[in-house]
Amino acid sequence: MTIKVEVGKKGYVIIPKGIRDLLGIKEGDKLILNVYDGKIILEPERKVDIHEILKRLEEHHAKISSYAKSAKLGDLLYSSLEEEFDDFS
Repeated sequence: MTIKVEVGKKGYVIIPKGIRDLLGIKEGDKLILNVYDGKIILEPERKVDIHEILKRLEEHHAKISSYAKSAKLGDLLYSSLEEEFDDFS
């Protein structure tokens, strides 16, 4: 996607609302600015909540463990790997 923006006074650049919405950027969010090969790259700063990750891993482990303890041949025939990761999107 390419969008032309104009540099304003003091170097301000406005990120169009559609782009902000697409990337989930809200007022007050921090962006990482990189200069690479003559290009400016802006990326949203993603904060990782280690407690949330550990909670999700424990839930996933419990789910997998219950399959391993009670699964019989053919039980998971109609399951898909994508279902396992639905909660992470």
